[in-house]
Amino acid sequence: MTRFPLRTLALPALVAGFALVAGPATAQFNGVTLPPSGGNQRATVSQQIGPVRVSIEYSSPHVHSPAGEDRKGKIWGALVPYGMASLGFGTCGDQCPWRGGANENTVFTTSHDIKVQGQPLPAGAYGLHFIPGKEEWTIIFSKNSTSWGSFFYDAKEDALRVQAKPEAAEYHEVLTYEFPERKLDTATAALKWENLALPFTLTVDNSNDLYVENMGRELRSTAGFSWEGWLAASQFTLQHKTHLDQGLVWAEKAVSSVTGQENFTTLANLADLEAANGHEAEAAKTRDRALNHPTAGPIELHLYGRQLLAQKKPQEALKVFQLNAKRHPNVWPVHVGLARGYAANGRPKEALTEAKLALPQAPDPNNKKTLEGMIQKLEAGQAID
Repeated sequence: MTRFPLRTLALPALVAGFALVAGPATAQFNGVTLPPSGGNQRATVSQQIGPVRVSIEYSSPHVHSPAGEDRKGKIWGALVPYGMASLGFGTCGDQCPWRGGANENTVFTTSHDIKVQGQPLPAGAYGLHFIPGKEEWTIIFSKNSTSWGSFFYDAKEDALRVQAKPEAAEYHEVLTYEFPERKLDTATAALKWENLALPFTLTVDNSNDLYVENMGRELRSTAGFSWEGWLAASQFTLQHKTHLDQGLVWAEKAVSSVTGQENFTTLANLADLEAANGHEAEAAKTRDRALNHPTAGPIELHLYGRQLLAQKKPQEALKVFQLNAKRHPNVWPVHVGLARGYAANGRPKEALTEAKLALPQAPDPNNKKTLEGMIQKLEAGQAID
């Protein structure tokens, strides 16, 4: 069964013999801009998945027809038939999928290679079509993204077909595409219309590779003219345990290149990258340079000790906290660091003593409240975070 405007869109320009040029939100007939056919406004939704940008551009029909007819309960399997259908126009015969909207092609674009429902899809723009079913749908990504609707759909142009399960959803008067679930390396896209949703998963398997590749390009531009840029890029590789050899090169440039700077932060970072690459002897020497550098103030040493605690290196952390106390006695946050260091090494009495010494030095109410909670836990024989 076919109905306007979703399947067999009335094209007055074709009937009248005019040339039709479809714009992103309107239609032009002989150079005159008119509203989109059927009042189906054009919309675009986009989402970052890590460094990858995906977008869906579509025309959005309503459940109520342009004439006001309430089509609730008549969308799926009726207005939008199950399976392939004949549109009565074009070249797809009786093997025409649904365009996933109205008017021009619904266009799915991805800036990089991704996976859809676990299947690979290269970077590019695709006509997005569907073969609806009661229990399962087929999603089609066509290499032809510039046609009008599905009238000229050709299966030979398919780049990918995947399966997806429809599910019940809250009512949507206007057909909508959304990204209801979003993470750093995956997102869920969903078509929603009337009381149905069709979610499908988009995945980026190599987001770290793409980030590192992009950082390499950025460091050849303005980012490479400051040590902070080299530092940030190298720290990314360390934090994500990826491309550590490249991270070491960037860490070295943060310290010693023309735009680099030798300071506690860049030296400590270089030591960490050297250790991560298995160069323990060099790491020990560099770390010693960092700890004895004039820029190694009480805050810098404290944060480095906290970093070592986060890395599950309590003994090394305590040595840093003790060095900080020797260099900067009775300075905030030296006693806090010692409290954490002693506690992490199973010395709660000494930790409690240091926490009590730190309490009157607290620079603000938040730090004071944190210390009070720490003291209460230590007095109760509990571990502190």
